[in-house]
Amino acid sequence: MLEVPLLLVAIVVIALVFDFTNGAHDSANAIATIVSTKVLSPRTAVMMAAALNLFGAFLGTEVAHTVGSGIVGPDMVSGCRILVLAALLGAIFWNVLTWYLGLPSSSSHALIGGLIGAAIAYKGWAAPSYASIAKKVLLPLFLSPMAGFLGGYLLMVLITWMCVKAHPHTVNTAFKKLQILSSAFMATSHGLNDAQKTMGIITLALVIFGQLPEVTIPFWVKVVCSVAMGLGTAMGGWKIVKTMGHKIFKLEPVHGFAAETAASMVIMGASGFGAPISTTHTISTSVIGVGASKRFSAVRWGVAGNLVVAWVLTIPAAAFVAALCFWALEALGIS
Repeated sequence: MLEVPLLLVAIVVIALVFDFTNGAHDSANAIATIVSTKVLSPRTAVMMAAALNLFGAFLGTEVAHTVGSGIVGPDMVSGCRILVLAALLGAIFWNVLTWYLGLPSSSSHALIGGLIGAAIAYKGWAAPSYASIAKKVLLPLFLSPMAGFLGGYLLMVLITWMCVKAHPHTVNTAFKKLQILSSAFMATSHGLNDAQKTMGIITLALVIFGQLPEVTIPFWVKVVCSVAMGLGTAMGGWKIVKTMGHKIFKLEPVHGFAAETAASMVIMGASGFGAPISTTHTISTSVIGVGASKRFSAVRWGVAGNLVVAWVLTIPAAAFVAALCFWALEALGIS
């Protein structure tokens, strides 16, 4: 049987691996549009996104508290030292699989699904905090894509109306510069929401191991999670960049600006309320909304449909794998 300190160290390391894969998987959220419109080179865009992910991760802890105590109550799983490990393994498996397939699924919901599955494997169906999950996860699961779509659609309609008499070349030149700002805004909002999820899972592990009396995010946890996500973002997620930037809708700088701005506003708002929403869902539907504002046939709805399938499958798939991992760890005598 592993000693407690060693198992805890292993959990923290694996959590940071998840954070790294999250950064690599979701880097496309911030840079896909700006790369596809050729406003910035891929290398420059990735470095900018990595730096701003790092910065955004320090801007709040509301989402971390939701992940650390709002999905599974620490008192419910107290003493179960392998629960967080099993949850992380389930989430990492789904992240790697969807990264390999080039599907922009949600790292956030993979982690939440992993927590739910591991908790159910430990204490049955009564273990998850269903009321909190419904309010902070399932409701945003439906509302954030809708808000992204509507925000992208309306903002693009407004921009079109404002620029109706302008020369297309003038509009294109102006929004090339503005898209740098919108991409930076998107990268910052991504760091704010997504890095906090790993902060929450590490803090939950510290509480379970008796290292903390309650879910309060230590400064060192903020630092290591921010750095891990920044490094992951620097690796890029090129398959997903291709899907997000080219396969859904043929983007121009004005479309990238509208999609990123609308998505960033939704993500920032959700972060303030402590909702761990999917940045992937939000930017994907914003891109679709922008495309639909031009004409509905401009959107490749078949690709969009594939994204929806990945979103729906994420929580149950990650939960199933996490439950299998939990039972496997028990069978190996790790506790």
